[in-house]
Amino acid sequence: MNDTYDETRRAFVLGLDGVPWGLLERFVDDGELPNFERLLTEGASGPLRSTTPANTPVAWPSIATGTWPDKHGLYEFMKLDSSYKQSPYSSADVRQPPLWELVSPSVVANVPMTYPTSDPGEDSAVVSGMMTPEIDGDAVNPDSFRAEFERRFPDYEIDIKWRDYAGREQEFLRDLDRVLDGRRELMEMLMENEAWRLFFFVYVAPDRLQHLIWDEETLLEHYEKLDDVLGDVMDYCEERGSDLYVVSDHGFAPIEKVISVNRILADEGLLTVKDSDGTRGALAGVGLDKERVQGALHKVGITDEKLVENLPKPVVDFFAERIPGSHGLYDVDFGQTDAFLHGLGSVYVNDTERFEKGTVPPKAVERTKRDVMRVLEDATDPETGDPLLTVHDSDDRFPNDPEAPDIVVEAKEGYHVEPKLGEHAVEPATDIAAYHRPEGIFFAWGDDVRAGSTVEDAAVVDVAPTVLHSLGQDVPETADGRVLSEIYDPDSEPATAAVRTNQYAKREAADATETDTDTVEDRLRGLGYME
Repeated sequence: MNDTYDETRRAFVLGLDGVPWGLLERFVDDGELPNFERLLTEGASGPLRSTTPANTPVAWPSIATGTWPDKHGLYEFMKLDSSYKQSPYSSADVRQPPLWELVSPSVVANVPMTYPTSDPGEDSAVVSGMMTPEIDGDAVNPDSFRAEFERRFPDYEIDIKWRDYAGREQEFLRDLDRVLDGRRELMEMLMENEAWRLFFFVYVAPDRLQHLIWDEETLLEHYEKLDDVLGDVMDYCEERGSDLYVVSDHGFAPIEKVISVNRILADEGLLTVKDSDGTRGALAGVGLDKERVQGALHKVGITDEKLVENLPKPVVDFFAERIPGSHGLYDVDFGQTDAFLHGLGSVYVNDTERFEKGTVPPKAVERTKRDVMRVLEDATDPETGDPLLTVHDSDDRFPNDPEAPDIVVEAKEGYHVEPKLGEHAVEPATDIAAYHRPEGIFFAWGDDVRAGSTVEDAAVVDVAPTVLHSLGQDVPETADGRVLSEIYDPDSEPATAAVRTNQYAKREAADATETDTDTVEDRLRGLGYME
């Protein structure tokens, strides 16, 4: 086997957030997407298994680092401290080095969970993606590139809040196209840099669209635009002799109902809702709850987003803790609660060693966890009797991190886990059409790739090792994924070279800033990821 590589080798990773394998394959089979069809026939392809649960803040770091969350450190959009307060995860929390810190020069843009950025070095450029509070010196680097970026994109949009557009779908589609066009212009600007060895660019528009609209005619129109983008990228890679990898962080499917895990726990006596004493009781007694307050404010043009944008977080927290309603963790009496859901799938036992108001002593944690798992596994839809959740023991999923959630839950097909404490365990889905599923996409294309090959049981953690090996770079010893060697032509360099590993130095992460929390929380509400 060869031990050396051509150091001019290149890899382009095109991320398409939320694109599901089954839907894309059907569009290709129908002859609707010619460039994706080229990927299928001329390259390697197959479904890509996501993280558990299949969520953006967990999956993109797994793609970038080749590790599961118990090594890279991110489990949700928001992290939870011992006093049950939430703050955003950021790039500062990613424990393992992402691809672009191992390959230089690199061009990286719009990848979720990359804010704050640091100076990527000469001939490199980075624009952070989802969870970026504002376009500032921590979002765009280096300084020399930021000046040109600001000149060409004075009104750059970080994201589009699909949940704000319920009932205004045509306006949403127009605005989504505008954001997509802006992303494409950014990609074209970055393509002017000829020095890169790694180019990593993500489009999140398909995820935003599918959450609000699951109509295949509308989806096909959007996918045709993605197909045009792909065609440009393929031409660009072919001219430069670069291998191309096209991946999504998870799949998607329509939903009909939402699940309140915290209501299930409350109905089983494992979680206690704040009682009617004091301010909350007085307000509830006169019929003043969250929904009524929101309705009154909306009539005068004051949305939740405006409140969050204009009031300090302590003020928002103060009222949320006192006005009864489905505020998620604000409504929980932790002093009388044994277990609770945080975020989109993380269930914690209220351990006295982990939480300030914990109720479960260390010796009872495992027993309580088993009881909670049984309750969640037995939970069914009262209308159909169908099971609601797939339940995972963290000891099995996240053996390398003692601070991981105790239990992870995933909704069954047709359902979605919401973070709120609902009135009922199962409610109809309103203002949301579809949600994440585990099966995303993987394509590889280029001179090294064996035409018509398929990947075998590929997972998101396999992307980074495969890309690094294709570049002749050492794979981190900490990687959980493998090199997808079955995709390469037998005579190509990646096929004939041995996979080398390296114990890279511990990652030096950037510092997060507390002032970013309010803006990030507001944006997550607009994206439907936070109550």
